[in-house]
Amino acid sequence: MRVLLTGHEGYIGTVLVPLLWAVGDEVVGLDSGLFRECSLGAVRPVPTIHKDIRDVEAKDLDGVDAVIHLAGLSNDPLGDLNPTLTYQINHEATVRLAELTKRAGIRRFLYASTCSVYGAAGDDFLDENSPFNPVTPYAHSKVRSEQDLRRLADHNFSPVYLRAATAYGASPLLRFDLAVNNLVAWAATTGQVYLKSLGTSWRPFVHIEDIAQAYIVLLRAPAELVHDRAFNIGQTDENYRISTIAELVRDHVAGTRIEFAADASPDQRNYRVNCDRMVQDLPDYHPRWRVAQGIDEVYQAISESGFSSDDFEGPRYNRIAFLRKLLADERLAPDLRWAGPPRAAAAAD
Repeated sequence: MRVLLTGHEGYIGTVLVPLLWAVGDEVVGLDSGLFRECSLGAVRPVPTIHKDIRDVEAKDLDGVDAVIHLAGLSNDPLGDLNPTLTYQINHEATVRLAELTKRAGIRRFLYASTCSVYGAAGDDFLDENSPFNPVTPYAHSKVRSEQDLRRLADHNFSPVYLRAATAYGASPLLRFDLAVNNLVAWAATTGQVYLKSLGTSWRPFVHIEDIAQAYIVLLRAPAELVHDRAFNIGQTDENYRISTIAELVRDHVAGTRIEFAADASPDQRNYRVNCDRMVQDLPDYHPRWRVAQGIDEVYQAISESGFSSDDFEGPRYNRIAFLRKLLADERLAPDLRWAGPPRAAAAAD
């Protein structure tokens, strides 16, 4: 099928594109290019609509059979940068895209939600029917989007909500502002597994390849199994306290020790998530990654790239730091639209 993939130049999108190609799909990307300069290596080019998600038009959906919507401000710190813009980009633009998709007669709409919608939830396991308790503008924007997409759902339009656990893993658009990747980067470059919180909070974790595979499966699943349904993406036995992740990193990166920041405090975000629905209802889905494997993968990527602590703590691999730099250099307008043309990324041969 012909798939419109928004945010195809991002952390997950660059992993998902080749998987879509592998199953015979045609991919049309839509991306404003905010993080195009952050690529770790060459990225194979995709036919692309170079556009902010807020500026999508009906014609951008011509000939499209399904939409996968990844684009947005993609984590809690980034969402805190400007909450008003977070709601405009993550919520209002999502609903507008869905409305255009429905008018175009496109039935399948896969939406990148997040387990952050559960927020401050305690130590009990949560499933897809558990109440929302978001604590950040990012999570609130995802809750609002799910709620408004449900109002659009009918026999002609099938939104599906992928609530991904906390992502980790190597990608052409590698990020170090994610818990596992960040701790591995600290360990690999400084010898310290550096915790900025007390590490007591629970969090579910999932490799980006397992997230990407979930989109492949849900894109092809029978409508009666997925219509207007949410799926927690991950594995139920891959919930860990952050302190346990730190211990795993220490054990896998030789010669390292755990250190706490002087101002380390409890993280309000605390949730354990049951992910059984996806594997039980859709037996074609087979998540295969464990956090321990992902630690080794990220460590290898860092080692092969020759990263220093300045690299991973700098703006290139940290989304909010990179946006702040673009704003400071006046390459972005205050509304996060380009003040001039974005630079091109390196393309693979």
